[in-house]
Amino acid sequence: MEIIKNKNFDEERSLYHIMNAKIENCTFAGPADGESVLKEARNIEVVDSRFSLRYPLWHVDGFVLSHSTLDEKTRAPIWYAKNGSIVDSSIHSIKGVRECDHITIRNCDIASNEFGWKSHHIEMKDSTIASEYIFLDSTDVSLENVQMKGKYSFQYMENLTIENCILDTKDAFWHSKNVTVRNSVVKGEYLAWFSDGLTLDHCKIMGTQPLCYCKNLTLIDCEMIDTDLAFEYSDVLATVVSSIDSIKNPRSGKIVAKSIGEIIREGSIMKDTCEIVTE
Repeated sequence: MEIIKNKNFDEERSLYHIMNAKIENCTFAGPADGESVLKEARNIEVVDSRFSLRYPLWHVDGFVLSHSTLDEKTRAPIWYAKNGSIVDSSIHSIKGVRECDHITIRNCDIASNEFGWKSHHIEMKDSTIASEYIFLDSTDVSLENVQMKGKYSFQYMENLTIENCILDTKDAFWHSKNVTVRNSVVKGEYLAWFSDGLTLDHCKIMGTQPLCYCKNLTLIDCEMIDTDLAFEYSDVLATVVSSIDSIKNPRSGKIVAKSIGEIIREGSIMKDTCEIVTE
């Protein structure tokens, strides 16, 4: 394996299509302001390096990026890449990962609007992320022990699992399919509208007007805090171990809760047959 160490690169495509190489303690920045420094690389390891140039890792196949930093000038750093790992690194660049396949992310600090769009087979563990739009239109994604702050999160996703996470978001899971969230805190407004196949298992759910217009919605022993006007026009099977502020016009299924502040059955545009039970 070729070793490239302690160097600075700032020209266009500085290491274009490099193969079987370890790049250590290098800096990608400078007056030439070159783009696509590692484009089309194959089987590379980047360690203890610093990026401050646009589009550095496009179309890369087989990579490890570890103990490295990508600053806000590193716009759209990782696109169309596959078979990669990002470990112990900081990504503070807009549009961080897009149209990628089979990427693992471990112990990273990420601040990147529009992160993870249209990507597949992504695993993220033990990380923090701030992103207004995270994983839009992506499939086969898993998050474990992740602390996330966002707004329009996980929209149009399919096959997503989330475990032991803290999600501080807004319109999460809209139009998503086949999502399972376990042992997590989910804080958001208008949570999961139009979702199909969402399961919330032993979760703490917070925020106004959650879980409306849902199909195949399941809640297993969840807490619902400050949740009003919940479940409107949803098909739901739910066991809730706390009180619910209010429920409005659920369409079908059964909801069991410790107590319910108000059950609203008025102004419905469709027949609702949902059974509501308080313990």
